[in-house]
Amino acid sequence: MVPIPMRRRSPCALPSLLLTLLLAAQVHAQSPAPTRPDPLDPRAHVPSVRYESSFAQFRRIGDDKPVAWREANDAVARIGGWRVYAREAQQPDPTAAEKPAAPSQAPASTPALAAPPMPAGHSGHKH
Repeated sequence: MVPIPMRRRSPCALPSLLLTLLLAAQVHAQSPAPTRPDPLDPRAHVPSVRYESSFAQFRRIGDDKPVAWREANDAVARIGGWRVYAREAQQPDPTAAEKPAAPSQAPASTPALAAPPMPAGHSGHKH
């Protein structure tokens, strides 16, 4: 990247720049700032507080209308039953498909090392 040379300001431009900044600061100081009510004034206008409970949308278990078992079975049959869930389980995880394989993982053609066998039961304990 090529540096761009800066123009030097003429000596008479500096006082005009300072004058502009000074005027801007004075205008800013004279502009009415938003006034806040005095917290010690009991007659001060305060916005009303609205409370909404976290449990306002809560539904109890018993609030649902019970469904007859035949209707529930028919709804499951319309959806496709257990076969739909089995197909969903066979689908690859969409978040796993987006992640690239870590370089430390072994290639798919290399068999994974088997864990050493564990000793049976409490064979190491002495009574």
